[in-house]
Amino acid sequence: MTNLKGKTALITGASSGIGAATALKLAKAGVKVGIAARRADRLDALKAEIVGQGGEALALDLDVADPDAVRSGVDRFIQTFDAIDILFNNAGVMPVAEIDQFKVGEWNAMVDINIKGVLNMTAAVLPHMIRQHSGHIFNTSSIAGRKVFGPGYTVYSATKFAVSAFSEGLRMEVGKKHNIRVTSIQPGAVATELPEQTTDPEKRRQLNDYRAAIRFLDPEDIADTLLFAAQAPAHVNVAELFVLPTEQI
Repeated sequence: MTNLKGKTALITGASSGIGAATALKLAKAGVKVGIAARRADRLDALKAEIVGQGGEALALDLDVADPDAVRSGVDRFIQTFDAIDILFNNAGVMPVAEIDQFKVGEWNAMVDINIKGVLNMTAAVLPHMIRQHSGHIFNTSSIAGRKVFGPGYTVYSATKFAVSAFSEGLRMEVGKKHNIRVTSIQPGAVATELPEQTTDPEKRRQLNDYRAAIRFLDPEDIADTLLFAAQAPAHVNVAELFVLPTEQI
């Protein structure tokens, strides 16, 4: 297995949920972590927790939908840690509503963060990994990137299908040529803040009812999944990880 001690990782969407859990797990494994999100107060609290446990962290107040902010954040990360071994494109939003409600602002937010955010971060980080001739890019897709759940999830699923496709194509292009691994993590139901982004009362109720009906995954379960793939031997690329609760149909 690959020893991660001394490696570096940049994690987006790190202020809560899967991102925060992954930052803590990687830091405990000896990884120097850059934690990026828009909620600076939460990043400061997470950094304090990591440092308090003997880890090393850099907090980056960063909007993945802003290419200039992304480039600036990645530059600061490189200036601090000299290299970037792992990128975890994890920032995402999931406001659920049916198409005929025409919540176009929410559609655009999902496209900007879920798709463009992944592209912006990858574009900023990849040149450094190419120069290193090494690296590992993780992208958070979803079970919704495999099939559309039903009414209300159409645009969200479209963005996650895009992430799955981009991940597979990226793996083909940079694996052999640049020695860079790419992993698409496709979670099922995870206990995160995503449902809180839904403004439609009925959809919000359905999401809460579903959460009460089955045992969701914890964010730490997905963090463990990423750790597994990151620690695989260098010649092994775990390309996809489809992880869902045992009870989820």
